[in-house]
Amino acid sequence: MKKYKIKIEPDALNDIKEISSWYNKRKKNLGNHFKQTVITQISSLKHSPYRYAIRYQKIRCALVRRYPYMIHFNIDEEKKAVIILAIISTDRHPKKWLERIR
Repeated sequence: MKKYKIKIEPDALNDIKEISSWYNKRKKNLGNHFKQTVITQISSLKHSPYRYAIRYQKIRCALVRRYPYMIHFNIDEEKKAVIILAIISTDRHPKKWLERIR
């Protein structure tokens, strides 16, 4: 089985930084733990990105373990790449973030 490359869009990197910062303000190192959890899960997408179902408009979502967030991504089969588009709270309507990519 071939591994996929991971590409994290700048907006998704900003999501990770902002969420980590918010958690670190609540409890020491909690944001760092969040960031490491997200990085680990994103890295795991290299091996089996198709295990996650399409939620809408070819966007797949992976729940972040222990946190109320989802990794939104799509797969570029031609480039064998997983493109991370956003890290969004499960409390927000998923179409809300689509406004920023239009």
